[in-house]
Amino acid sequence: MQANKPSDPTKWEKAADAKVVAPANTSGKNGTTLTLGKSSLKNTVHLYEDPRCPGCAVMEQSIGETVNKGMKDGDYKLSFTIGTFLDNNLGGEGSKNALSALGAALNVSPDAFLEYKTALYSAKFHPAESSDTFAEDDELLKVADTVDALKDNKKFERAVKKGTYDAWAVKMSDSFQSAEGVESTPTIKVNGKVIETPKTPEAWKAALKTAGVTK
Repeated sequence: MQANKPSDPTKWEKAADAKVVAPANTSGKNGTTLTLGKSSLKNTVHLYEDPRCPGCAVMEQSIGETVNKGMKDGDYKLSFTIGTFLDNNLGGEGSKNALSALGAALNVSPDAFLEYKTALYSAKFHPAESSDTFAEDDELLKVADTVDALKDNKKFERAVKKGTYDAWAVKMSDSFQSAEGVESTPTIKVNGKVIETPKTPEAWKAALKTAGVTK
């Protein structure tokens, strides 16, 4: 048990049985399909991440902006499946708590979600793998203050503190566990096929070209 968060120890057990409140901008069963970009686009980039994952932080810091730009430019749809397995592996609840907060940001807007995810994975805020600071709502709100759409956003703040999207976070994590061909984070699929995670924007563009997404 983590002794540093004064919360009900059965909080996440309760969330697993609670009625799911899915954030806006989701679809599918329990809102676990999270796809941004024009639905008519034929190409899909799918990211599999865990909020506490150091490798995900490295990926986001190196190519995250370029990946997001490709979606906004209409090169592909961008899907996300977010897991919380590091809570089980390391102890704690930071991945689940951060995922719930990401749901609150997604409910504000897709841009708020992307900007908040970028901030959580940033060198300034992303904790060491062994640290469970994302278990603290105050820490998640401090990070959110760097995102214009979330700063002083009382509805977002209430959702984080109340755990409005806790049940959704559990279902999203369950969908990660059943994802085919995903054995670690980060994992990137382009049109359903796992690719090696590029380390630079140039390598990302080359990987897309190889996959036939761009010319």
